[in-house]
Amino acid sequence: MKAMEIEEVIEENGEEEEEECPIEEVRLTVKNTDDPSLPVWTFRMWFLGIISCILLSFINQFFAYRTEPLIITQISVQIIALPIGQFMAAVLPTKKFHLLGFGSRDFSLNPGPFNIKEHVLISIFANAGAAFGGGNAYAIGIVNIIKAFYKKKISFLACWLLVITTQVLGYGWAGLIRKYVIDPAHMWWPGVLPQVSLFQALHEKEERRMSRAKFFMIVLVCSFCYAVVPGYLFPTISSISWVCWVWPKSVNAQLIGSGMQGLGLGAFPVDWSVVVSFLSSPLVSPLFATVNIAIGYALVMYLTVPIGYWKMNWYSARSFPIFSSDFFTSNGQKYDVASIVNDKFQLDLPKYEEKGQIRMSMFFALTYGFSFAAIAATISHVCLFYGRDILHQTRASYKGKADIHTKLMKKYKDIPGWWFYLMLLVTFVIGLVLCTVLNDQIQMQWWGLLLACALAFMFTLPISIITATTNQTPGLNVITEYLMGYLQPGQPITNVCFKTYGYISMGQAVSFLSDFKLGHYMKIPPRSMFLVQLIGTVIAGTINISVGWYLLTTIPHICERDNLPPDSPWTCPGDRVFFDASVLWGLIGPKRIFGSLGTYSALNWFFLGGLLGPVVVWLLHKAFPKKTWISKINLPIIMGATADMPPATSVNFNSWIVIGIIFNYYIFRYCKQWWQRYNYILSAGLDAGVAFMGVLLFFTLGMHGVSINWWGTEGEHCPLASCPTAKGIVVDGCPVY
Repeated sequence: MKAMEIEEVIEENGEEEEEECPIEEVRLTVKNTDDPSLPVWTFRMWFLGIISCILLSFINQFFAYRTEPLIITQISVQIIALPIGQFMAAVLPTKKFHLLGFGSRDFSLNPGPFNIKEHVLISIFANAGAAFGGGNAYAIGIVNIIKAFYKKKISFLACWLLVITTQVLGYGWAGLIRKYVIDPAHMWWPGVLPQVSLFQALHEKEERRMSRAKFFMIVLVCSFCYAVVPGYLFPTISSISWVCWVWPKSVNAQLIGSGMQGLGLGAFPVDWSVVVSFLSSPLVSPLFATVNIAIGYALVMYLTVPIGYWKMNWYSARSFPIFSSDFFTSNGQKYDVASIVNDKFQLDLPKYEEKGQIRMSMFFALTYGFSFAAIAATISHVCLFYGRDILHQTRASYKGKADIHTKLMKKYKDIPGWWFYLMLLVTFVIGLVLCTVLNDQIQMQWWGLLLACALAFMFTLPISIITATTNQTPGLNVITEYLMGYLQPGQPITNVCFKTYGYISMGQAVSFLSDFKLGHYMKIPPRSMFLVQLIGTVIAGTINISVGWYLLTTIPHICERDNLPPDSPWTCPGDRVFFDASVLWGLIGPKRIFGSLGTYSALNWFFLGGLLGPVVVWLLHKAFPKKTWISKINLPIIMGATADMPPATSVNFNSWIVIGIIFNYYIFRYCKQWWQRYNYILSAGLDAGVAFMGVLLFFTLGMHGVSINWWGTEGEHCPLASCPTAKGIVVDGCPVY
């Protein structure tokens, strides 16, 4: 059957012209045709999809406990699955069988050539194995800190139910809001376009000399070969901070020039992994989103921080490093958190009062303030700029405004609403069982589950809209920790469970919708997408908890750095951060940090500023409607620009912003044909090369402790940047009082 032509999906209202997508990047990337005859429910899809899901979830969970964790993303499977699928199409028997459940249709292990729709569904399976939140199920962190840090008991059943419910819960309400963020053309989800471009490049047959598939392979090979230089031979080029080299004895110069521990003025990397580490690929981000992030980053890093640190000395800023996520005492010493925890893993209040309040670097404190503002701004921004569209969608389902891709998808059966209601009901009931029957193990009350679901549901739509238009996803981790820390202080496990149900269910919902938009562009039947995502998530969560449980019960002193041999890799760096968060927000509580008993109560005003900020922008937009640039001001993105700092550093942002502007402004404007064909392919090739070399280096050298030591492996050479600017004697390279 030939590809369905555009004219076949013209609606009955007499419309005669195809409605192109209004987003130029989509028009240049996504094809306007479909072939509904391509089989998707194939043995090849199920076999390769399930195997890839199992492998990715196993590898990502296994390496999550190691000092140098390794995350394998779906792009690796996306590339490897193609030759394997083509090989299976060449060798599997084509004989047809009649199977129960297929009605009058016959089933074949080999229904024809390996096609692009099978490939997409395999990739969706793989994406379930590289879950939202860092490559594995976020709830595994709860299990890890209960068993490895707090030394408490929890059953495997409770762990499994906790992982599955937190991973699947958000899918329920995500399905119910699909029509708001999938069908409308202006909800274009820029993050999925590189995958679309790569799929089309891998499957298209081009006669021209430089096909996109050939270009991808060239980029992949070059990226793979080069990645060994910053990844092993010469790591210093991951952050070239020339200011530190020019003034090696000046603390202030290194604070200004260090790309890892300072403002990063003039610092730059020659390492793609540094560019994409925290903000994803700059080649994918829309120009206006890149500019908004650049504005927010500059306002914080090059205006607010210098004034607060050198001019105003906010929160005794010069007593601490300018850029650090550590906790300190009032005199600038590292805070010993373990000394204020009693035998029941609750706050030892007398020792806490004796030791004094926890203090943070000024920059770290400000990032919390701007996170508060970004969450509040998300609500008002979406209500003001997208509220009318949401109401219109509710009343009329955008009748007459569907673009060609939405029209093509109408050929397929939609997902019945009761599927989502049933999934939501089942997972919610299981969550209630956890909070009642197994409450002694997860320590969260039933009302906490209700509140977490309400919070996640309320934010899923606005954050999905932000992601669908800017490729940036504000998180709910801080606000959920803050809220439960006030409601139930002194209960760290309750706090992290509430955070996981609130933050990750929202994050999983956004991930679910992102995959659906990929299927929308690739014309995958919606019911196939739903089942693959659901089954893949359950498989991945089961593998995650099984691997984690095995390691936690078989490796002595896992995660205990002080009790492990010096060369042991099982130090659990991510889980230690998770544990520290449980101490900060659950054990001590926000009241003693951001409340009346804390040092940083003034940061609560950021909530009000974030809520009112978009109102000002909206009023300016209404007053000057011809100034189209005003509507491009996105305060949730501006205020949340530095939300990932730390652990992200200035060198990550500097390079990301510069490359993003070069490709999505200059090249997009002056070399549009090249951008159309190769921009997203370049991004995918660079990512794949770095990922494959990372795996190879880890298995061949990293696991065996093979390393080299010379000047080029000693970091960025800015040791004084981690010191306060106080003058006095020098101890270990740092001036102290």
